[in-house]
Amino acid sequence: MLKKQTVWLLTMLSLMIVLSVYYMTANPNDLAYVNTDNDPATEETSSETTTGENISVTPGGNELFAALRLEVLDERSMKKDRLEDVLASSTASVEEKKQATEEIDAIEQMGTKENILEESILASAEYQDVLVRADGDTVHVHVQAKELSKSEVVNIMQMVRDEFGKLTVDVIHEPLTEQ
Repeated sequence: MLKKQTVWLLTMLSLMIVLSVYYMTANPNDLAYVNTDNDPATEETSSETTTGENISVTPGGNELFAALRLEVLDERSMKKDRLEDVLASSTASVEEKKQATEEIDAIEQMGTKENILEESILASAEYQDVLVRADGDTVHVHVQAKELSKSEVVNIMQMVRDEFGKLTVDVIHEPLTEQ
């Protein structure tokens, strides 16, 4: 006789297989709702990373920024997973667990600082998109705008130094692409 857990597992697996086959063979035009409004400002796609953070990508926006954001978040997520494995390990020493906790906190603080800076820089001027990436002793700031003056670059560099301290700041202008 099969255990209840085994029966439940087999039922769930068969349900997943049936649904997978259904969605792979379904007609892509059979949608409950089709947005016929072609205004890119109103459309938005959201992608959830392994850390549970949502990354929003506006179609027609800079795919490079979205790809870089996802890459950074995935890299940090994998590093946090390894550190959480150290925390869960019964063979890790107290010092190793303490160091892992400190590194997890540092990763989370870095992400928070980057998000704050992105929002602050976007609010300070008419930029299409901004991406802030801290990489060791350098902070890379990608700014998508029609043009970027020297005074704007200096202002951005000062904002980064106010948030991160004395680090090398690399401001990269990404021109707007015509669509």
